[in-house]
Amino acid sequence: MEEGTSKSHSYCDGTGRDYDAHQWDTREDCEVRQILDRVADKWSLLVIALLDQRTLRFTELRRKIDGISQRMLTVTLRQLERDGLVERTVHPVVPPRVDYALTPLGMTLHDTIQALVTWTEANQAKVAAARAAYDARVAREAEQAQLQTSP
Repeated sequence: MEEGTSKSHSYCDGTGRDYDAHQWDTREDCEVRQILDRVADKWSLLVIALLDQRTLRFTELRRKIDGISQRMLTVTLRQLERDGLVERTVHPVVPPRVDYALTPLGMTLHDTIQALVTWTEANQAKVAAARAAYDARVAREAEQAQLQTSP
């Protein structure tokens, strides 16, 4: 294998060049992109946030996550379990009890998510101002375009 050549078609780390953010973004089979897609979806983020330092049952999770269907929560938990972020424990009682908790790997991800939440809270006013400025600009441009096409 040539020096700097990636080991598999799904391995998308750099090949000796400077890091290129678009390198993984354009390749559907890239593992980095797949992991980011999983952990950055809204349901996964909420599950990870809720499981921080606390084990929850399926019904507790469903009750706490507004708008999630039973099927979507099941799919999300299975995917997070497959990725090693969530641990599922079945207790041999009647009726069966299933608990979910973050794994040590999931806890490290929670720290990263918390940093993102902290950034969001610190910058929400700036984002709101940027949105308002953008909306006003788009409205002005639409109004000008309409005036130019009106007889």
